[in-house]
Amino acid sequence: MTVYKDIASLPQFRNAIVTIGTFDGVHTGHRQIIELMKKEAALVNGETVIISFDPHPRQVISGDNQPVLLLNSLEEKIDLLDKNGIDHLVIVPFTIEFASQTADDYIEQFLVNTFKPHTIIIGHDHRFGKNRSGDYELLELRATKYHYKVKEIPGYMLQNITISSTKIRQALQQCNIDVANKFLGYDYFFSGKVIEGNKLGRTIGYPTANLQIEDDNKLIPGNGVYAVTISNKQRAIDNKKGMMNIGMRPTVNGTKRTIEVNIFDFDEDIYGEILTISIKKHLRSEVKFNGLEELKDQLAKDKIAAAEALTD
Repeated sequence: MTVYKDIASLPQFRNAIVTIGTFDGVHTGHRQIIELMKKEAALVNGETVIISFDPHPRQVISGDNQPVLLLNSLEEKIDLLDKNGIDHLVIVPFTIEFASQTADDYIEQFLVNTFKPHTIIIGHDHRFGKNRSGDYELLELRATKYHYKVKEIPGYMLQNITISSTKIRQALQQCNIDVANKFLGYDYFFSGKVIEGNKLGRTIGYPTANLQIEDDNKLIPGNGVYAVTISNKQRAIDNKKGMMNIGMRPTVNGTKRTIEVNIFDFDEDIYGEILTISIKKHLRSEVKFNGLEELKDQLAKDKIAAAEALTD
C-alpha cells in the first residue's frame, strides 16, 4: 500500500475505486467495505483508493479542543489498512477551509480533479461540503457530467460499522475485552514510551514498565488488570507475555492514572523505548489492598491467571 499525505502530488490512479471515511478501528465492519472495493477493482483492472482525514473531522468541526477518543492512531490505521490489501491510502489534512468548500466544489475540485475516480463507493448517509449539504443523491446527479459511477454501500454494512464502532468503544471502557476484540477482528492494542516510575514493583518482585501514551486521542481501556502480550521493534521482541495494570494504584494512594506492564521473564533497561501492548483478557478490577504484602500475594495470583489466559 502506498500512503500519500500531500494531495498536490498524487499520481494518476488506474480506474480508481474510491471510498471516503475515517476507518477508525479498521474493524470487521470496515473490512466488508474493503472487500467490496477489491471486487469492484478486479472487475475493471482498477486500484483501490481510500481517502481518510487527519485530524479527525470531529476534532476540527466541534471547536472545543477536547480529544476525540479513537481506536487507532494514524500510524496504527495505516498499518491495519496495509494488512488488508488496499492499494492506496490518501491522508487529507482536515481543516476549517476544507470543510467550508461547497458541495459542488468538493465533487469537482477535490474528488474529480484530484482522484479521477472510476467508481465512488459510498454510504447513503455520507455528507460533505459546507454545512454538510452534499450527499449521495448529489454525487449521483453529477455522475454523468464527471464520468464516474456511484455505488451505494449496502445499509447492513453501514449498520455493522456503526454498531461495531459503538460496541468496541463501550466494551473497552467497560473492560469487556472479549467483546471489543470480537468486533475488531484482532486484539486491541496501543503503544507507549517507557518512562521512569517509582520502582515500587521492583521491590516486591514485579518490576513494571510505566507507559506514557503520546497520542491524547487514543482510547485506553477501563481501569483494571489485564493479560497482555508485548512487542518492541527496537529489540525484535514479539508477543512477549505479561500482565498490565491500568488505574490509580489505590494501595499506595496514587493520585494519577498510570499504565504499568510486568513483562514475564524479562529484565532489561528499556527506558525511552516504545512498547506495543496487545490486550488479550481482562483479569480483574482494580482493588485497594491492605498493604504491599497483600498486593504481592494478589500479583502472584494475577500472574498465574494471565499465563493461563495467554495459553488459550
